[in-house]
Amino acid sequence: MKKLVIFFLTLVLLLSQSAIFAYADDEEIFTDEQIEYYSSLGLQGTSVNVYNWGEYISDGSEDSMDVVREFQRLTGAKVNYTNYESNENMYSKLAGGGVSYDVIVPSDYMISRLLDEDMLVEIDWNNVPNIKYIADEYQHLYFDPEQKYSICYNVGTTVLVYNTKLVEGEPDSWDVLWDEQYRGKVLMFNNSRDAFAIAQAVLGQDFNSVNESDWIEAAQLLAEQKDKTSPVYVMDEIFNLMESGEYAFATYYAGDYVLMSENNPDLAYCFPKEGINVFYDAFCIPSCVQNKRGAEAFINFMQEPQVALANAEYIYYASPNTSVINNEEYSLYQDETVYPEKIENGQFFENLPQNILELQADLWTGVKSGQLSSQSKEQNKRIYITSGVLTGLIVCVVSVKLVLNHKKRKTEDLSDLYE
Repeated sequence: MKKLVIFFLTLVLLLSQSAIFAYADDEEIFTDEQIEYYSSLGLQGTSVNVYNWGEYISDGSEDSMDVVREFQRLTGAKVNYTNYESNENMYSKLAGGGVSYDVIVPSDYMISRLLDEDMLVEIDWNNVPNIKYIADEYQHLYFDPEQKYSICYNVGTTVLVYNTKLVEGEPDSWDVLWDEQYRGKVLMFNNSRDAFAIAQAVLGQDFNSVNESDWIEAAQLLAEQKDKTSPVYVMDEIFNLMESGEYAFATYYAGDYVLMSENNPDLAYCFPKEGINVFYDAFCIPSCVQNKRGAEAFINFMQEPQVALANAEYIYYASPNTSVINNEEYSLYQDETVYPEKIENGQFFENLPQNILELQADLWTGVKSGQLSSQSKEQNKRIYITSGVLTGLIVCVVSVKLVLNHKKRKTEDLSDLYE
């Protein structure tokens, strides 16, 4: 009986393996040259630890390419793939130590910060020949001008998403996020940099201001929003929530709007007139890397024309890869939402001084916890007024006393003179 069970288990295993290889043989999308290149890298039996945003790689769902599986199949390496939901979360994990990621995908300003703190290593471009596919305008970007530490993966912008069934007219301003009639119907960024940028845009500020007063003013505006509309702070949860039709507004990224609108045609978007953030996400290798050759192979693989197209079709962000940009069969070819010809008042994020980073973190905590609510501000205002009145009274009393003392001394002096 045991032998029979073992026989059937073995048969099932062989059939499952045959199915995998049949997929490879029958649906091979890579050229012989590509297959030979990746099999010759000597990565068999090694591991590559990839740390990426959620929903940020073609994963095999809905007939898309399973990019990780294909890389493993071609190289013989194992990919340990994990997600984060914000640059700040990713940074905290790296800064905390005890991790060994080989590939990360930070945004522009975070790349600058990681470089300032010596947390990235240079990429050997001899091992990433597919950099040739990156369009010139996406190379030597402002955060890595010598093109040593990064290769652009995606380009995007923030947008205001709205539900036409719940919103009248066509909004063109971030101001609607403070409209009390939409209380409980607003989805807001759950990361400080993007959230502050919206308030800064409304206030006409520089997104990279180094004036602490600007950040305090922006925080107060976000606190006002919390009081007026009670926004729900989200990141990847936005897809299900906005697609459900229950929310009027959401702040997110242009490519994600396109994905959401496919599941809910009632959704629309605008680039608010006050300004938006334009961002770059790029592949980098952190200083905690354990398999640098595997990291470079993975980064190179992500720019293979077939893989870059699969990712672009899945993610819906603007690709910097020319084989995608120039592909007329690409579903987003010249799409104005993802590839806008002109962006009014677009600003990039840059790394901020340490005092601003700490202030931003403290203020963000205050906003979300309600400690910077308008009620708190009113209480503080009353305290300031009361303190001012008391101070004024004290000053008046002291002044009167000084005058009286002066007069008394003068009278005494005159009395002495006539004696």
